[in-house]
Amino acid sequence: MKKEMIQFIIENGLSPFNINKTSIRGNSGSLYKTNDAKVVHGKVISDIARHFQFPDTSSLLGFFDFTQELDILNKRQMYFSSLKRNEREFLKEIKAPRPSWKPSYSIIVVTEDEQTFLRLREMGCPCKLLISEGDVMELQVYDVVQVLNCEQYTMALEQLAQAVFLKNENEVYLERYVSQISGWNKIIELMKEKELSEAILSTINKIIPLMELVNIGKKEVLDRRNVENACEKMNAELEEKMKNLTISGAVLMNALSRGTLPDELKRIVQQLIKNSGFSEDIFVEKVPIEIDENELEKKIRIQSIEGFTSEAGKIKKYSAELLQVPKLLNEIERELLVFDFESGIAKWIGENKQVITITDDITMENAQNMFLENAQPIGFELNSNHRCSILTGANSGGKTTLLEHIIQNISLMQIGLPINGKIKMPLFSEVYYFAKNKGSASKGAFETLLTQMSQIKTGNKTLILADEIESVTEPGVAGKIIAATADYFIKKNCFLVVATHLGQEIQKVLPERARIDGIEAKGLDENNELIVDHNPVLGRLAHSTPELIVEKMTKKSGEEYFVHLFESLKNKND
Repeated sequence: MKKEMIQFIIENGLSPFNINKTSIRGNSGSLYKTNDAKVVHGKVISDIARHFQFPDTSSLLGFFDFTQELDILNKRQMYFSSLKRNEREFLKEIKAPRPSWKPSYSIIVVTEDEQTFLRLREMGCPCKLLISEGDVMELQVYDVVQVLNCEQYTMALEQLAQAVFLKNENEVYLERYVSQISGWNKIIELMKEKELSEAILSTINKIIPLMELVNIGKKEVLDRRNVENACEKMNAELEEKMKNLTISGAVLMNALSRGTLPDELKRIVQQLIKNSGFSEDIFVEKVPIEIDENELEKKIRIQSIEGFTSEAGKIKKYSAELLQVPKLLNEIERELLVFDFESGIAKWIGENKQVITITDDITMENAQNMFLENAQPIGFELNSNHRCSILTGANSGGKTTLLEHIIQNISLMQIGLPINGKIKMPLFSEVYYFAKNKGSASKGAFETLLTQMSQIKTGNKTLILADEIESVTEPGVAGKIIAATADYFIKKNCFLVVATHLGQEIQKVLPERARIDGIEAKGLDENNELIVDHNPVLGRLAHSTPELIVEKMTKKSGEEYFVHLFESLKNKND
């Protein structure tokens, strides 16, 4: 499966260094047929994605698209069950590579061939097309000149000490790969000591020797400051030696008239220069001893060129390895994404989670909702005897949560992930969720709902979830419409869960193979909050218990109006 995931990464251009999550092509074969269902599925994906470090890692969940193939689902479950938790904190320190190395020398690639020149530009190489002798003369300013596909100006180029002749385009401007590697130094250091896959460690070990090239620097034989210091030292020593000289005035005048030094003094100057450790021709034999600026610049230039070409030569020796750098770094990027995905998923799974079993019925035992902290374990079921649940109960009791919990389980089953609790359910091919209307019903909302219902593809792999759909029509007839709707889809062998406040009305016209279930508030706690057992009681009608809401408001505010309502409801119930 990992091989296919790597191919998915390549095809979608995913990278751990993308700042924003990469959009991938959506799955047109989604089993979720309403936007409300897709929103819940998106919440599942987002909850899992919280455990990933890189934005693009969550895009890998798109690899586990919807399927009706049991073999694929089994393969996914086996894959996720094999994952182990690994230390992943170091991923937080991994940032996009920023190259820190560049050649200490100026470099240009020259060619006489126009097609070669165009390819060099596409490769991002500093290049020049030679069309005249003047172009060759201008190359003197570069420290290194790489020559490729040049015949007409070969002899002229051979006169350049800094010219390096290349055999093919693979040898061109290898420095770009060294620069690329330099940005990975910290990343490689972070990764090489971690317990990563053999594949990623193998790739890292191929990169590490090449990182030594980053340490290649400009090394001049001559350094002006050192030469100046030596000259200063020689003149200080010359001054001391001159104190012990006895030169007659006549000898001195004769030497000066000839523009030379007296022989005795000349021998001292020559010996000092010889002992300096530098080339003798960069100093002028006079008092005080001086530096021959032209000669010094010339030697620095020559030795610099030799140094630059030597550095370029060292890089060239690793040409075969450097050509593999983009491929190797891309491999590390992909392996980083996979590691983030696998270690993040393993962390999300944690312990005591079980895979979802595919059966003909819906069964939830001790199932905990992943969206809730300290979620109460839930039990629920539908089967051939009861294809539909009319779910009744108090506001905030958990009816909507149960509907979304069912969708959550379907999403996790499709991905192949386990969940807290024991879950069994069919491999649905069509899921329709009609969420609660959160505002006032718009004109035509009822007609729109009926139109959507009429387009449902029915069958034993279809699941319909509806949340208080009575809000879009008149209360008096809503119960009958819900019952008739349930009857129609039950006869089409669909599964349904309908959350409603019209349990009493529907109970009177309850279709065959439908069951009324209830989630009921039991009272108020010491903080005047509703006490609700979120676990639905199968086969029992629950009441919305508005008197508890009134009691809660009465105790909190003490307003005369609430007190009057509370007493009236209490007396009515008595």
